[in-house]
Amino acid sequence: MENRQDIARLIDHALLQPNLDAAALEEGCRQAAGWKVASVCILPHAVVRCAEILHGSGVATGTVIGFPHGAHLTVVKAAEARRALDDGAQELDMVINISKAVSGAWREVHDDIRSVLAEVREQGAKLKVIFETCYLGEAQKIRLCEMCSELGVDWVKTSTGFGPAGATESDVRLMRRHSAPSVQIKASGGIRDLEAVCRFRDLGCSRIGCSRTAAILAACGA
Repeated sequence: MENRQDIARLIDHALLQPNLDAAALEEGCRQAAGWKVASVCILPHAVVRCAEILHGSGVATGTVIGFPHGAHLTVVKAAEARRALDDGAQELDMVINISKAVSGAWREVHDDIRSVLAEVREQGAKLKVIFETCYLGEAQKIRLCEMCSELGVDWVKTSTGFGPAGATESDVRLMRRHSAPSVQIKASGGIRDLEAVCRFRDLGCSRIGCSRTAAILAACGA
């Protein structure tokens, strides 16, 4: 039987569906505070309220940048990051510019990540960089791992959960193998049960993004 508290501390509870109303967002934050998960990753407009609800709970407030396609201009991503941090976010999950990555425009991908990271570091926060691995080839994923290691981001992350496929074991193995030891791995997308959470944990993930947190924790037992 898995320890419920240990599993909870792996989870970034996702509240990112576009049709979640204010009541659902607030209730999700309150549940997450009770579960003592690692963080809540919430829609950007709700960061202020999320931070208020989670204050003193030990659960971090997180949100997304350039979500879900990564296609925003770099200046927009940086401004979005600055506003989210000012609103109380402690962790940001940014999507790389996928189009630039598949085009081989690596300098622009690098500068995009660096610009958001600069905002994060200025405010003592943490950054997770989402690759959206389902759109990328192996060489592109490796290049991103090396780039993120060079920049010193906090996590590299598989997926948004809104692409055509989510986290896979092979991608997590690749990301762990090609990322610096100081860079953590987050699996996200299609992780729906305790078995999957444990499988990705055992592959080296320190965070798991999921929305079915209640069911996953219930499966741990008391």
